[in-house]
Amino acid sequence: MYVASVRPGKRARGKVPGTVVALGAVSLLTDVSAEMITAFMPVYLLFTLQLGYAQFGFLDGLYTGATAVLRLVGGHVSDRTRRPKAVAMAGYGLSAVTKLLFPVVGGSAFGIGGLMAADRAGKGLRTAPRDALISLATPADNLGAAFGVHRTMDTIGALLGPLVTFLLLTQIGIVAGPVFVVSACFAVVGLIVLVSFVREQAGKAAVTGPPPSIKAGIGLLREIRFRRATMAAAVLGIATLSDAFVFILVQKSTGVPLGLLPLLPLGTAGVFLLAATPLGILADRIGRWPMFLLGHLVLLGVYLLLLAPSGGFPAAIAALLLHGLFYAATDGVLSAKVSALAPESLRGSALSVVQTGQALGRLASSVAFGLLLQYASFHTAVYTAIGGLAVTVLVAWRLTGSETE
Repeated sequence: MYVASVRPGKRARGKVPGTVVALGAVSLLTDVSAEMITAFMPVYLLFTLQLGYAQFGFLDGLYTGATAVLRLVGGHVSDRTRRPKAVAMAGYGLSAVTKLLFPVVGGSAFGIGGLMAADRAGKGLRTAPRDALISLATPADNLGAAFGVHRTMDTIGALLGPLVTFLLLTQIGIVAGPVFVVSACFAVVGLIVLVSFVREQAGKAAVTGPPPSIKAGIGLLREIRFRRATMAAAVLGIATLSDAFVFILVQKSTGVPLGLLPLLPLGTAGVFLLAATPLGILADRIGRWPMFLLGHLVLLGVYLLLLAPSGGFPAAIAALLLHGLFYAATDGVLSAKVSALAPESLRGSALSVVQTGQALGRLASSVAFGLLLQYASFHTAVYTAIGGLAVTVLVAWRLTGSETE
């Protein structure tokens, strides 16, 4: 079994390193940029360009799943070159450039889909190196707290992004150009912060011995705990509806005004912001897998609320509250768990393998649910989502139920 080495003497236990805070600032700015687009796209694609749910599901699947292959590339290259910061910079830079190109493609669904894929490819390239930088700077017994702090700062950006989009739309109407330009500005500032303030702290395992091959990263799947973690993340990804679909369904099922759709992500992000660090710390104490599975049971509560008759604002608020708790209990917690299963020399590769499985699952989810929502009734689609998530939680529990870390 691979166990990450820790040197408490070099890193103060219980203290979040400056690298984590700096990367949190980068993610904050980048998430303002990304969530501006996330909040704008459902309104723009469904109600301005009049795309069907099947087409929207395909584009949303591209947006979610285009990260898959490049997650592996980003993780492997960061481990092999021992330069996770440089690889992360490339990913952040690619996403920033795509924001500037959105106004060029106009109303072309094909062009928008290509740029959404490129934007998420940048996310895929940077995610594993970024998380590796966090894990290499943090003692293993403090990983949940460190990832919780990072996700908290990231979520501040997720709160601000939809708000900026909403304010722009109230002033100029549904006009794409200004939204994309402002989004690009935030992304560029985030890249500047990364270059200027993030320090690369390679662990001992990452600076001695030959560079790891890509086979070494994939070879982690031979370890039973790592293989089960990857399988559990993938199957749960298949049953996890994308944020865009969750917000669309909440608006549709509760009957809140359509004009408030861009603001719904604020509810999720606000709860995530408050709960990410406490739940990360709690996961360090009670076990990261139990917390991860509990988070998906909370998500099941979101799906059940979609069936509430005439729920109105109370049902919408409850759904967004649970949705935020789901992310707080799963997002950073998964990275913390996986980081503890791999040596420092393969930290980026390990994270990318698990994240790739999860991203491929969510790609399949978006495409399948879009088709279901297009050609079946609303209630059939929601019941299918409920059944799928309940089954996959049971499967994941069988895979990992004996683990308490």
